[in-house]
Amino acid sequence: MPALRLSPDEWITRLYGADTSGEALDAARDLVEAVLWDLAARVLVLGVDVILEYGFWSRSEREEFRRRSAQLGARSELHFTHAPEGELLRRLTRRNADLPVGTFRIEEARLREWIALFESPNANELLAREQPEQP
Repeated sequence: MPALRLSPDEWITRLYGADTSGEALDAARDLVEAVLWDLAARVLVLGVDVILEYGFWSRSEREEFRRRSAQLGARSELHFTHAPEGELLRRLTRRNADLPVGTFRIEEARLREWIALFESPNANELLAREQPEQP
């Protein structure tokens, strides 16, 4: 799909380095995501598709970004791929053993915390296609 893909992790790593502590990464995330949204909003207004790799951990966060997109006249889609916790932990072990360039190490305990916080989208949310607001 021809689109601008924006990943906070990639920007945080470039700005702060891969060896930055988890606390520093967390502190940077809100600022980086806000700046990336400003960029995404401008690009959406220009009619270019944007893929936000924010994680969208909660339904309320997903709804907020659907609303923002609609206000700009853009439609939104949610793409979700489920992986069981055991598979996520196996992938994390492989990733940390051979850390890809431009990424940072994630400890298993942090991943387990994130898994507990994540709100899986329900069937209605996955089927929804938010349409732009009409003028």
